[in-house]
Amino acid sequence: MTIVFPPRSSRAVDGRTMSLAEYGGYRWAAAMHGLEPLTMCPYEAGWRLRVLPSLGHVPVRKMTRRDVNRALHCWIADEYGLSTVKNSLAVLVRVLEQAVHDGVLDANPARIAGWQREYQCAQRERTTPRSLALPDPAALDLLAARLVQQSSDGYQGWGDIVRFTAWTGTRFSEVSALRAEDIDPVTWTWNVCRYTVFVPDGLTDSACPNRSRRAVPLRPAARMLLARRLQAAREAPKTRLFTEPSGGRFSTPLLREATNWDDVVVELGHEFLLRNDLRPTGLTWMADAGMTMSELYDVAGRPSSDEVRRYLPPSADPVR
Repeated sequence: MTIVFPPRSSRAVDGRTMSLAEYGGYRWAAAMHGLEPLTMCPYEAGWRLRVLPSLGHVPVRKMTRRDVNRALHCWIADEYGLSTVKNSLAVLVRVLEQAVHDGVLDANPARIAGWQREYQCAQRERTTPRSLALPDPAALDLLAARLVQQSSDGYQGWGDIVRFTAWTGTRFSEVSALRAEDIDPVTWTWNVCRYTVFVPDGLTDSACPNRSRRAVPLRPAARMLLARRLQAAREAPKTRLFTEPSGGRFSTPLLREATNWDDVVVELGHEFLLRNDLRPTGLTWMADAGMTMSELYDVAGRPSSDEVRRYLPPSADPVR
């Protein structure tokens, strides 16, 4: 990692106005001082691959325990190993401890106790992923409407994003990167080939790894959400179909913050959505609609067969 330090005289002013990504680059050497080279490798990976995409945009001075908890829940939901989550949290702790030392923060919000119990709970839930699904479309519509109501500007697009994500069993980052050219209106399939990620300069689109590229069939409810958007984008195939209010990319943390996601899901009795997204909902509903295991395997991005089998209804033939 290449770190470029600004002039020493501007340190205090910059530290109080920088995002986490900027501050981490600015004070990286001091924060990592004393670490062994073998430790630096996983710490750098955790910083680049997990901390920055989740929290890099947050101003250091405004970082809260709630921000860190949300990021931690997302890492656990993405099924990272225990050591991976531990290293990602550890590097965040060191950077924010440096912020405390520099007087930017009064206390370190990344010093969280009991998170390994959360990890163990998530491990148990993975054996029954159907339990993480919303019960029915009515619950999805209520969630979407409530999220729009709780957003500061009542932006209806947040509700459409939530509905579309659930009906397709995909991730918010993939929906953010969806363009009109990715949809085949003849077969009504979505070629999932890119996702939105956070980089120090902001949000950008990145190509999905080969194993994650897949064709997702669009059910009638998802088609309805796309029809008007595809019509408007007939002459512009690069048009982004789902955006944040100003028309640009959005990220999972941005959506959750803009809609007060954590408060809404608890209010509606969906506490499991504090840690999870709507992917289990979509995969469960697809399985209940009769999708075979081989089809579900492709839609889910080709994870392990055991993981896919757990989405099938209890009465389903596991050999399908």
